[in-house]
Amino acid sequence: MKPNFLFFLLVVFVCNSVMTQNQKFIDSLINDYENQKNDTLKIKTLNLLHAKLMFSKPEESKTFAEKSLDLSKKLDYTLGIANGNRQMGNYFYNRSEFDSAKHYYNIAKEKYIQLNDQTGLIRLNHILTDIKRLNGDLEDALSLSLENIALLENTSNTNLENKFLGALYDGLGKIYMDMGSFNLALKETLKAVKFYEKNNDKVRKADALKQMGDLDQALKNHESAIKNFNTAIKIYDEFNDKMYKSYALNSAGLAYQDLNKYDKAIQYQKEAIRLGEEVGNNAALISALNSLGDLYIIKKDYSQAKELYQKAKTISEGQGMKFNTAHSLLGLTKVEFLSSNYQKALNILDSQIKILEPIGALNRLMESYNLRSEILEALNRNSEAIIYLKLHKKTTDSVFSLEKNKQIEELKTIYETEKKEAQIALQNEAIKTLNIQAENDKLTKTLYGIGMFSFIAIAGLLYFGFKQRIKKNRMAREKQEAIYKQEIEFKKKELASQTLHLVQKSTFIQELKENLEKIKRSPELFKVEFRRLVMLLKKESAEDKDWEIFKSYFSEVHNNFDNKLKAIYAEITEKEIRLASFLRMNLSTKEIASMLNVLPESVLKSKYRLKKKLNLDKETDLNSFLNSM
Repeated sequence: MKPNFLFFLLVVFVCNSVMTQNQKFIDSLINDYENQKNDTLKIKTLNLLHAKLMFSKPEESKTFAEKSLDLSKKLDYTLGIANGNRQMGNYFYNRSEFDSAKHYYNIAKEKYIQLNDQTGLIRLNHILTDIKRLNGDLEDALSLSLENIALLENTSNTNLENKFLGALYDGLGKIYMDMGSFNLALKETLKAVKFYEKNNDKVRKADALKQMGDLDQALKNHESAIKNFNTAIKIYDEFNDKMYKSYALNSAGLAYQDLNKYDKAIQYQKEAIRLGEEVGNNAALISALNSLGDLYIIKKDYSQAKELYQKAKTISEGQGMKFNTAHSLLGLTKVEFLSSNYQKALNILDSQIKILEPIGALNRLMESYNLRSEILEALNRNSEAIIYLKLHKKTTDSVFSLEKNKQIEELKTIYETEKKEAQIALQNEAIKTLNIQAENDKLTKTLYGIGMFSFIAIAGLLYFGFKQRIKKNRMAREKQEAIYKQEIEFKKKELASQTLHLVQKSTFIQELKENLEKIKRSPELFKVEFRRLVMLLKKESAEDKDWEIFKSYFSEVHNNFDNKLKAIYAEITEKEIRLASFLRMNLSTKEIASMLNVLPESVLKSKYRLKKKLNLDKETDLNSFLNSM
């Protein structure tokens, strides 16, 4: 007990020491400001005070930004006016009051354009892009981000590139991640990592690695996510970057939570809270408090969870952070519900829904509507419970439809890319053929020139007739190819649709497993979850024709692929044909495992057995062999 107390005293001493040093620095800046005679230096000092207090004491920070802006206007100092408006925008941006933030940012943008200040303009565009992303205007965010990158890549200012280009790649990766285009997100984030490595910028590389971890987490690659988070944390430790370390700790804690390593997750979240409090990073602090509250609900320590949610709510309300406030209110609702305080839970949840509905946060409202239905049912208000259950289903269907559209668009993009590559290949072959034909024509004309005039005339007539016949044959062939391409395009779309259907069916099985795990962890939810399981099973009663339809389309697109396999090995099974088909579509081992609802190791073993049955030697790659069929 005594060592723990001594450790606690040491932590308190260190934190107080750091806070004292920060306060001394701020007091020194305030003293400089009050004694400075030069107004331009005063403005720069005010800017520094704003930046230093932006996260820890936002209201004081706003006061310094207002003083800087007023003094700049009085002096008609354009750069100071631009920076002052940007700082005011920062204040409202951190409070999630994006309309007010955009008002100040747009004024600042006009001033930067007037000054031809590329640094200020690129920095501001980057923030405006993030606002659009957070507001859900992903297409506009993508357009502005690409415009910003083009502006920077075309500049001859190397210092400007070194300062911002990596951050822009990083930001573009976030947009693609929010759009569900994980391959593009990975591509841009890797560009950011390589950029920072090239410029030996280890701290910003850590930021990109943290984002790589978030990507892995979104794809449920939890072990890989933790590896990236911990690498980033080590770099932050090396440079004593406590602010961003707190974000990485929070993300790593969530990954450990998904792996059911709750003690490890609690350890990371507590450290994130400690650092957030130490450096005044309210955003990371609130997120970690809410995450730790979620963990204590899992461990059924409701009093501890309630205390954490309440603390997070108080801070987030003070900062105007609506999403974080909604998270805290949802956590408090769950605490009261699980403690059988149903009316109190209902009142808290209603205040949470009032925050989310005007924003249109469908992903968050899904859970809120479902929980409200369960609370109403517990209060024996069954007719109202049914209304919110239907609203939950409608919201879920809406979100699912959006996700489905994202997947279809991604499949269409892949298909269009492959089609264009095929067209280019055909054009190159046609050019080669025409070049060979031109050489032959040249040789023929030379030989004809040596012969008699009459022979030349006859040859000319023959050549003309030959050209006409070639033209006629080419027109017929092009017409037939156009019909064939239309048929192939239709079949490929159908094949993409069937593939998507199989993926959705795998998602259903995963959802079923998660519901069963939820019942296992919380037996008191059995009645509600059991009803949902029955509904899911009715909805997804197995359709035996799925594979046959898929096989039919696949065979038409890929020239009787299954018959070719049977010609090589007559006793090949349907399961082996299915595996070969997925490999022919260049699906990864992980994707195939998800669709077949098996472990990736099982897919690897099946690939080995298939290769053996097809009598392929060790040097022959199975995928290359199947693609050549």
